[in-house]
Amino acid sequence: MNYFEDIEVGSKRSFGGYAVTREEVMDFAQKYDPQPFHLDEDAAAATHFGRLSASGWHTCAMTMRMLVDNMLNVEQAGLGSPGIDELRWKRPVYPGDTLRCEAEIIAKRRSRKRPEMGMFKSRIQVFNQDDVVVLEMVSNGLIEVRDPSAPIEDDSAAA
Repeated sequence: MNYFEDIEVGSKRSFGGYAVTREEVMDFAQKYDPQPFHLDEDAAAATHFGRLSASGWHTCAMTMRMLVDNMLNVEQAGLGSPGIDELRWKRPVYPGDTLRCEAEIIAKRRSRKRPEMGMFKSRIQVFNQDDVVVLEMVSNGLIEVRDPSAPIEDDSAAA
């Protein structure tokens, strides 16, 4: 099990391999983002997308799936997330794309109010099969501290 103490700032990992399908793009859009360029091939062709494209929120959901699958493989003492600091949709995602993630730990800190808990920040980039970045975000994760009685180091410049 990986705990706060096991997280190293600067560490990187690559994971994922999510195949984007037309059916899933349209199903997600129908339920959550019913704009014409996510639902109709002809309408999408008349936009700057040029063809049917996934909702940015769908891209986030696919990214979350890859993140959770990766966490299940690593076995973290995760406690959820208080949110993200930045989110950018850099390029459209299309049916037929295959997505993958790269994550880098950019900061971490212990909670002074809850010494059993730490927080880490990850810069996450999502790439398509052509190694083009389609999404970037900075995510915050909460994680258990292995030894809550250990002194909290002065990390005021971190996270």
